[in-house]
Amino acid sequence: MTTTAQVISKEDLLKHWQGHRSLTRRVIEAFPEKDFFEFSVGGMRTFAELTSELLAIGAPAMKGIVNREVKPYDENTDNGKTKAEYLAKWDKATEEINHYWSLLPLEDFDKTFNLFGQYEFPIIHNILYFIDNEIHHRGQGYVYLRALGIEPPFFWER
Repeated sequence: MTTTAQVISKEDLLKHWQGHRSLTRRVIEAFPEKDFFEFSVGGMRTFAELTSELLAIGAPAMKGIVNREVKPYDENTDNGKTKAEYLAKWDKATEEINHYWSLLPLEDFDKTFNLFGQYEFPIIHNILYFIDNEIHHRGQGYVYLRALGIEPPFFWER
């Protein structure tokens, strides 16, 4: 009989992820409407485009994991033409993540899943990727906001 050491509970991992999502939401809110869709630095994507990527990953990936449905990654979903529409999509995705999270048994975290038909990793690694990817793109948003002369939210206030 073997035992697995648990460093963080399933509930605390979701709380950690949702803390990051809450902070990213505040970064979206901090952008002036026009700059959310048009401003970038050094040829990087706009924050609206980066947000579209995050929306294409979190909730759709959790749904795929729980239902064991491998669907291709699709960043080209219409998320709206206003920041308010993006924020509404963000809030809906947050609810979907919470829903699918509640359906994911703890014992499945070590099982592999072929995320978007491209990456065959344990589910826990996929989830950590979702969080890491969001932090990475939010960092780009911080650079954009500072370049615009806007103080971003404190990163530790999640």
